[in-house]
Amino acid sequence: MEQNTSNTALLVMDMQAGIVAMLPQAATIVNNTAKAIAKARDQKIPVIYVVVGFRQGSPEISMNNKSFAASKERFESVDMAEFVKVHEGLKPQDNEVVVTKRRFSSFTGSDLEVVLRAYGVQHLVLAGISTSGVVLSTLREAADKDYRLTVLADCCADGDEEVHQVLMTKVFPRQADVLMVGGW
Repeated sequence: MEQNTSNTALLVMDMQAGIVAMLPQAATIVNNTAKAIAKARDQKIPVIYVVVGFRQGSPEISMNNKSFAASKERFESVDMAEFVKVHEGLKPQDNEVVVTKRRFSSFTGSDLEVVLRAYGVQHLVLAGISTSGVVLSTLREAADKDYRLTVLADCCADGDEEVHQVLMTKVFPRQADVLMVGGW
């Protein structure tokens, strides 16, 4: 499907230094995502960074949220200013937007939708960690909001490779084009 770059944005999601460091294939993901960022910048496609973060003490984390509640105690001692920093190999340029979200979806607790409307974006290209977290949640919500979607499979990773493969080959193609960065 031909894309109109004037209404497209690349979302680089949860590519924070501490999150990337947990991946065994971190260098590959960083390299592939850097290629996607370079291509987007070359094509004048906005690169929007999405990071997960909380206020000190994590008051946004409810004990009813099974996923985040398990980490609340750990987050209480984390320096959030450091935690939200994007990996050195993928750093945003001064003119690029960084959005902070409070849950898995890039839309939840953030102003992403306002930024996308301001840019006139109708097509989102997704890259992120983890496939079963931010990528899945953002894809589902963006599809419900009627965005066209592309997922860059080799710019995404998950702690469970089987889950990553099932999402990329069986689930995501129902709502998005799934491509490798070289084919984008």
